[in-house]
Amino acid sequence: MTQVGIFFGTDTGNTRKVAKWIHKALNDEQVAKPININRVSLDDLMGYDVLILGTPTLGDGELPGLDAQAETESWQEFVDQHMDDADFSGKKIAMFGLGDQMGYADEFVDALGELYDIFADAGATMIGSWPSAGYEFTSSGALDDESKEFVGLVIDQDNQADLTPERINQWVEQIKPELGL
Repeated sequence: MTQVGIFFGTDTGNTRKVAKWIHKALNDEQVAKPININRVSLDDLMGYDVLILGTPTLGDGELPGLDAQAETESWQEFVDQHMDDADFSGKKIAMFGLGDQMGYADEFVDALGELYDIFADAGATMIGSWPSAGYEFTSSGALDDESKEFVGLVIDQDNQADLTPERINQWVEQIKPELGL
C-alpha cells in the first residue's frame, strides 16, 4: 500500500494552504495530512514511499529559512541538518512551489528548483513537471532547460490566485497515476 506524505515550508502561510488544497484534491486515505517541514525529521520523510514537497521562494530566490521573530525553522535548516548523506533512492517525489512572477520575475520560484536539485541529487525519482505557459517571468531556477517546463507545480497566489484551484486539480490528476493512486 503506497503511502504519500505531504511536507511544506512556509513563510506567510500560503504554502500551507496550497498543501492542504492538494491533500483535499487527492482525496485518498493513502495520503497523509500535510506537515510543516519544521516539525519533522529525515526519518519522517523516509517513512513514505512517495513525497509531495512544497516551498515558497523568498527574497532573491532562496528557500525559506530560520525566522528569527518566530524562532521557527524551515527548508534551509532541514536541508542543512539532514540532507548531506540522505539517500532517497527508490522514493518518488513531486514538488510544488509558490512565487510572485511580477515582483520577482528574475528569480521566479527559484527555491523550487533548488529543492528539486537537492532531492534529485539524493537519488529520488522526480515526477510532476508543469508547463511554463501562462506565466510571465524573466528567469526561473525551476525551469528545466531541455523541456522548458517547471520541475513541479507552480502557484502564484499574488498575481494569479484565480488560477490556483484549476492548476492544482490538473496537476493532481496528472500525478495520481505516478503516485499509485
